[in-house]
Amino acid sequence: MRRKDREVTDKAKIEEIIRGCHCCRLGFNDDGEVYILPLNFGWEKKEDTYVLYFHGAKEGRKIDLIGKNPKVGFEMDRGYSLRPGEIGGECTASFQSIIGNGVVEMVENKDEKIHGLTLIMNHNAGPKAWTFSEPMLQAVAVFRMTVEKMSCKEHE
Repeated sequence: MRRKDREVTDKAKIEEIIRGCHCCRLGFNDDGEVYILPLNFGWEKKEDTYVLYFHGAKEGRKIDLIGKNPKVGFEMDRGYSLRPGEIGGECTASFQSIIGNGVVEMVENKDEKIHGLTLIMNHNAGPKAWTFSEPMLQAVAVFRMTVEKMSCKEHE
């Protein structure tokens, strides 16, 4: 990271930022073309590894790309606010952001699918004993990203 003065390394602060983000953008490599998707997500930390869960349709470009090249880039951010200066070059912004790389895999196991969907619902709608109908479980694709590398930055 170029701006070490803005780097966040404290695990509690990083998790606070993740909790405050509700959109994670995944970037896929599609034969040299970048395909970026904004997705809502749920997450958990397994030992020292972050795992993010997503859901969507069972077919389409994203599903094809997961099968073709599961290595992705990701970005999430919160709290963006432009702080204008007296002249254009004096503008700055407040923000918190996380970027990184990971590997995406389809979730086929029903119990893990329910687990992933529960994490997504808890993150976006609040903790609750969520239930999911069998037809919905059959209709939705759930996929997880295991984070391999990430960095966190903030500017206040």
